[in-house]
Amino acid sequence: MNTFKKNDVKTESKKETSKVVKSLSSIFSGSFLNKDNVVSSLPYVFFLTLLGILYIANGYYSEKTVRDLYRVGSELKELRSEYITIKSDFNFKSKQSQVAEATVDFGIKESIVPPSKIVVNKAEAKSVIQPN
Repeated sequence: MNTFKKNDVKTESKKETSKVVKSLSSIFSGSFLNKDNVVSSLPYVFFLTLLGILYIANGYYSEKTVRDLYRVGSELKELRSEYITIKSDFNFKSKQSQVAEATVDFGIKESIVPPSKIVVNKAEAKSVIQPN
């Protein structure tokens, strides 16, 4: 009944396989490079090559950036620990007992007499500021 369609499908599949075989044989033999359509597609090939180069360069740039971030992060950790160490040393050395101990070499002694409060009346302050 429908033998025409069955025969048509068989010939179509044979045509497809023969096209694939022809294209593969032209690729392996290198004869596809001699055709004029290759010359017309050279700008596209150059564009794809440029995109590939840019892709590779972007990969190298991102790896360099990651290495720089790691280096700066480790440097930041070192500086932070140095800051904490210096700050604790400063806090220790700025205690009254440590300052008094450090100034003994210069001949400066810690005062034993407590400080006294100076009280100035307003009248005395005016006479000192504006003499008659």
